[in-house]
Amino acid sequence: MRATLMSYFLLGLVRLMTGSQARWYGCPPKAEQRIYFANHQSHVDLVMIWAALPKELRAHTRAIAAKDYWTKTPFKKWLTSAVFNVIYVSRDRSSDEDPLEPLFEALDHGDSIILFPEGTRGNAEEPQAFKAGLYNLARKYPAVELVPAWINNVQRVMPKGEVVPVPVLCSVTFGAPLRLGEGEERRAFLDRARSAVIALRDV
Repeated sequence: MRATLMSYFLLGLVRLMTGSQARWYGCPPKAEQRIYFANHQSHVDLVMIWAALPKELRAHTRAIAAKDYWTKTPFKKWLTSAVFNVIYVSRDRSSDEDPLEPLFEALDHGDSIILFPEGTRGNAEEPQAFKAGLYNLARKYPAVELVPAWINNVQRVMPKGEVVPVPVLCSVTFGAPLRLGEGEERRAFLDRARSAVIALRDV
């Protein structure tokens, strides 16, 4: 019950602070399994794209979150697990655990996921080079739609290093789904996916 109330509170807060405008430019909001991938400039990105999805999609769409950061305090862990039902991934490269394994489990379960292929937040106007995770998921799950998204202005709501958000009008633009081409090499695909995200910036 507390988690449900918190989700409604955060949904209202995000929409009040940002406007949370969802723009479905290249595909409609459909209840089918998808991998949404977007630029990443703020901790608010996770909440922003979650809030932009219709209610019927939010229930089955899980964001990826860094385990070391989002489980650091009991409140962060409760918020991300009970309210947002995130998928925790480890950034510890010394671990034997495949960082994509939790994503495989979610997709095998039928969930959609929200992925930030840069792997970490950036400060530049354009996303950093995409890491291999999106390519590996596209190879393993060719039937799952890959939907690019551009989160606009959210870095001004809570820039890297800041903890107090400020009201700024923001939007999330969803583009046309991509497919991994037959025989397409990893870097070519990742560059194409990154370009698809950047192209939504001026739509």
